This record gives sequence, C-alpha cells and structure tokens, in this order.
Amino acid sequence: MATYDLVVIGTGPGGYVCAVRAAQLGMKVAVVEKNPTLGGTCLNVGCMPSKALLHASEMFEEAGHSFAKMGVSVPAPKLDLPSMMNFKQQGIDGNVKGVDFLMKKNKIDVLKGTGKILGTGKVEVSADGKSQVVETKNIVIATGSDIARLKGIEIDEKRIVSSTGALSLEKVPGRLLVIGAGVIGLELGSVWRRLGSEVMVVEFLDRILPGMDGEIAKQFQRILEKQGFAFKLGSKVTGVEANSKALLAKIEPAAGGAAETIEADVVLVCIGRVPYTDGLGLKEAGVALDIRGRVQIDPHFATSLKGVYAIGDVVAGPMLAHKAEDEGVAVAEILAGQAGHVNYDVIPGVVYTTPEVSSVGKTEEELKQAGVAYTVGKFPFTANGRSKVNQTTDGFVKVLADAKTDRVLGVHIIGREAGEMIQEAAVLMEFGGSAEDLARTCHAHPTRSEAIKEAALAVGKRAIHM
Repeated sequence: MATYDLVVIGTGPGGYVCAVRAAQLGMKVAVVEKNPTLGGTCLNVGCMPSKALLHASEMFEEAGHSFAKMGVSVPAPKLDLPSMMNFKQQGIDGNVKGVDFLMKKNKIDVLKGTGKILGTGKVEVSADGKSQVVETKNIVIATGSDIARLKGIEIDEKRIVSSTGALSLEKVPGRLLVIGAGVIGLELGSVWRRLGSEVMVVEFLDRILPGMDGEIAKQFQRILEKQGFAFKLGSKVTGVEANSKALLAKIEPAAGGAAETIEADVVLVCIGRVPYTDGLGLKEAGVALDIRGRVQIDPHFATSLKGVYAIGDVVAGPMLAHKAEDEGVAVAEILAGQAGHVNYDVIPGVVYTTPEVSSVGKTEEELKQAGVAYTVGKFPFTANGRSKVNQTTDGFVKVLADAKTDRVLGVHIIGREAGEMIQEAAVLMEFGGSAEDLARTCHAHPTRSEAIKEAALAVGKRAIHM
C-alpha cells in the first residue's frame, strides 16, 4: 500500500498547482485523475481551447475586415475549420504535456482512475474494474466543476451543446442560440459570430454579465450589438424541439407572458457550472456540503473530515482557474506549517472577447449596497493615443476609490488587452495603493495602459487628455 504526505484528487489548475507547491515544500505527493489527460476542464475543454479559437477567429475577422484600411491587401480569407480545430488541439496538447512534465520534474506520482475518499487518510483509486487504496496524511479535493443543465433540454453535444461541444463543432452554424449571457456564452458566441453565425443570446436576467459592474455591462452590450449580436434579456428558454432542418426553441418572458418560437441550427446551453463531487464518497466519509452542493471549508480550507481539504470550483467563491491556483498554493503552504493565504478582494476576472472586459475589486453596485462613500474616475480609449492610431478605441477604464482614504476599491476596463492591463490594478490593490499612487506612477507612452493612469487622475478631477 502506497503512503503519501498528500494526495490531490483532480489535476486542473488548482489540483496540479497544489501538488507542485507541496512537492516544492518537501512532501511526497500523488495526484488522482480519472480523465486520459491531466489539466482538468481548463486545459482540455475550457479556458485554453476557447482562447485558441477566440484568437484564431479574431485573426480571421481582422483579415476579412481590418487589413485593407491599414494598407494590407490580401484576398478574402477562407475558413478552413478543420485546420482551425487542429490549431486548437495543438495548444491543448502543448499545455497538457507541460503538466505531465511538471509532475515528472517534481517527482509527483500520477494515479490514473476515479478517486474516492474512504475516510481520514485513505483514498481508493479505481480504473478498468480494478482498485487500489493509498494511504496519505492529507487529502485535497480539487475536482472542479461540471456544466449546469437546463431542465427539459437534453444536451447531445451535436446540435444542443454545452461549452464542451461548442469548442468542437464540425461546421459553422447558420444560426446559433446561446442560453446565458455570462462569460462563457459571450466568449463562445463571439467565436462563431466571427466565423459567420447569426448569434442570439437569451438571458433570464435583465442584463448581461451578472456580477460585473453595471455601467461596464451596458456599454459592452452595445459594443456586441454593433458586432452583430442579438439579445433577448429578461427571457427564458422553456424547451427545444428538433426537426430534420432546425431546432425550435420556445422562449418566454422571465416574468411570464406569451411564448415565441425561434429557429436555430445549434443551441448552446451556458447557464453556469456546478461543483463536481460525483463518486467521491463525500457523504459516506462525513464531508459536509452546503445547500448548493459545494464542499464546506473553514478559513484554512479544511473540511469537516480531519485531514481532508478542498479548493477551487468545488468550494464557494468565483469559479476561476487562478482563484483555484492561489488556493492550491495556500493549502500546500498551510500543510507545511506556513501562512498560506488568499486575498479574495483582489481576484481579477476577464472576458476574452474583442474588446476584452476585465475587473478587479468592487463594483459600483456593491459599494452602494455596502454604504461605502467612493469617488469615480473614468477615461475613454477614444482619448488614448495608442488606441487612436491603432483604431481600437472601443471602451473605457473606470477606477473606484474610497472617498476618505483614496484607496482603490475596484478597477473595471473594456478595451483591447484589458485582461493584461488589469494586473497593474491588482498589484496596486494588493498593497493597499491609492488612486494618487496610480496617478503618479509613470506609464510608458504610447500605451493603452496610460488610460488607467488617466482614470486614476480623473478620480481627483485632473485627467490631462480629456
């Protein structure tokens, strides 16, 4: 019987990062993975492949619509979808092999099969009808999340697809109906719109991007509508019927009312994700779950069962890979007797569309609800020199600062490379920086990030370029 200091169940970003950090700290570590490849949803059927298709589809659209105005004359681009899918797969393979390398480099044992917790210090690993029990001082549950399903709508991953199926369509759908106006739905809708689909998004709420800053969401919706998106907000899909030619989606107002039927070639169900705990034996082992099916943990990631910890999508908090990674590092350090910690007030979020949307910290709505007095500084990319010369002026930067202390409480960006630009705000906020600190930091010219400096200046009503 094998004995370890730590067994991590799941090898997504949270799991494999936790394992690597624990190995760095001198622990004997094993990971358990039921899928053929390591990396979890993120590397195989989530974050990474979607970014490959977002990039490739953006290049396709740029070549078809933007090159000529820059003086670059090329024939009209032709879509070779199988080759684009191969480009995506090359990226997946490279990342998965990278995780394999990290396991070997850090002498981490990879146990292939489904993990089940038998109790404190015991994990059963089953595969191909065989099982083994490994003993360990500690166990980390890092099993991630699964797609949320809509009652009455059966996903077949061919015509009615989840995010997984939407990454591998064999042809461009003429009409794509996206159920859910969250991050994943808008990203995947963007991919297929650029490649030629008519995209309609149906959202139960009266806005897109629930949880993001309201002003940002409104402007972003206008930008997407200019790009060709159609939205039905405050609406719900109550059923999808199929005939030989099309899918017939029945749509009703969320508040109730007359239904209408919309035809689509593909329906993408993107209503969120749910914690993945199937087969883990949590109830039998005595690991408590909350009412939403998430593993309950204390401030040090410990579950109700001694020696068992949990991180990532399977616990409360934003379902983000980088949040899971930071939790993985923190729990490994705690197990090594160090002071592992995650600052949940400074976790950036990004929508990888064109333009991108990014945010960190509080929204205006959250500050108002909490009764916090704040000041706002905004700066549009139409007044940013680099954005002007590149003709990529959609969007703006918004800085929210405490009215008394000037400490930055939130930063929100719509614009090209917003996902890269948000990091300077995250670093500033991690160290308790003020809008004045940000405004007085010299930014290279010409760069898009100068808009962040100008927005910080605007907090004190002294922006230079507007």
